[in-house]
Amino acid sequence: MTLKHTIITWALFLSSTTHSAEYGVDVSFPMHHGFVSNNYAELPWNIDPSFETPAEYQDMAVQPLGNRQKFYDEMIEGCVQYYGKKGNKCRDYETDRVQMTLRQPQSMENYTDIGFKKLKAPDNVWKLVKEFWDANKDQQSKENGQQEIPIVSIISSFLLIENVKPPISYQPNLNIICLIRPANHWAAETRIVNIENTKLRGGGFTLKNAIWDAAKSTISQWTGAELKECSLYGIRVYATGSVLSAHVDRLPLVSSAIINVAADVEEPWPLEVIGHDGKAHNVTMEPGDMVLYESHSVIHARPFPLKGKYVANIFVHFEPVGHSERHEVKIGETDPHEKYKRDTAAGIGGHEADPFGEVEERINSLLPPYIVPGSPEVPNYLESHPESEAAKLAAQTKQDGTTSAHFLAAGGDLEKLADLIERRNDLASKPDRNGWTPLHEGVRSGNVEVVRYILSKGVDVNHRTGSGSGYSGLALAHKLHGPLHPITKFLESMGGEVMEPEL
Repeated sequence: MTLKHTIITWALFLSSTTHSAEYGVDVSFPMHHGFVSNNYAELPWNIDPSFETPAEYQDMAVQPLGNRQKFYDEMIEGCVQYYGKKGNKCRDYETDRVQMTLRQPQSMENYTDIGFKKLKAPDNVWKLVKEFWDANKDQQSKENGQQEIPIVSIISSFLLIENVKPPISYQPNLNIICLIRPANHWAAETRIVNIENTKLRGGGFTLKNAIWDAAKSTISQWTGAELKECSLYGIRVYATGSVLSAHVDRLPLVSSAIINVAADVEEPWPLEVIGHDGKAHNVTMEPGDMVLYESHSVIHARPFPLKGKYVANIFVHFEPVGHSERHEVKIGETDPHEKYKRDTAAGIGGHEADPFGEVEERINSLLPPYIVPGSPEVPNYLESHPESEAAKLAAQTKQDGTTSAHFLAAGGDLEKLADLIERRNDLASKPDRNGWTPLHEGVRSGNVEVVRYILSKGVDVNHRTGSGSGYSGLALAHKLHGPLHPITKFLESMGGEVMEPEL
């Protein structure tokens, strides 16, 4: 395809405000791989079906946009040159970005059918935003962090807005600032007109809260989910030549909106989104337009350089919480039996794959509602959010040796306990780090039927906690429930003895 043909194709491509392309990922920009398609439309096998497609092109999308690989390589080389000795981090950034765009979308709960929607910003909010811009558009400041290399350990993939390099354990407060900016800042500096700046006319909490409220109401109605404010950032001003790498937003930025505040462009600068249909959609925006998008799972980019003077946008992000009308249940609450059947059928779950499935279910129940249990994102989330309850439980389980049998015995779930032990008889007597077995958990819960079942599997009624010098089951029963409790009487009938730690 010649440059002339590419330009004509692109002009036709932008003739409507939202264009659904005949391609998906790895065409305009690397998304699932570190390269873009070079399966050009003019190659013989793409013109004449009688030509056999070479093996290396058989699963590759047709490339209608020209030599995008050359554009991408030159863009990244510009980053490398800009950062000098630290330039190798530009390529590290790209590796993380591609891994994230591959891993995260498949791991997320989606709240809409297609993943994005374009509409007009609410009149009352648009009036405030436009008045603020008109009064302060000349008060732009350089966006912080543009001299920092765009990768920081656990934060990875995106450039920190604040000029700080945190330690591995750092957990960003996304309720305060937006931490990501995947723009080619080394070639086209971005600037800010801060809507929170009370020194600017109309700036401050009145404007910010008006944007919050309008966006929250609009996005909640669109997704059918309850939302919690997460991040509001802008007005960010993109300059001539700006390009935004294809990315998904780092959690908990999930349900989002872009408000186009102002623009002076020679031609539209489309927002490309990969919808839930797997196709690229190029959305053009006029001032006053608002695009809603599921930023956690919809890959989005502006892969073509901005032609013109500037585009100014506001970004608003929310995190879903609680009930979702779309899912008709409290998100994250899945019937464990149905989950077992579903996961087993998919070959990714069930006790055959994980004999400690109950532990996994408990961890899954503590995950944010927008992460699919058992998905590739779960290990990444647990690692990057060590202070979360899910991560703490996972770490505790790994550390203290707790099994599903311990949890089921403690919870009195005899049916599931029996189902597990019939396939893994060794779990009936398996101790945790403190020497507690499912027998002791059953005694602690006071459930006679659970204890009866465990003993029927050959477990010693007098097995002691610790290293064999702690409490027997009957000693625990006396200590926790007293001599008249049914569990105490039952253990006595089974030959239990009172054995306590020696002082």
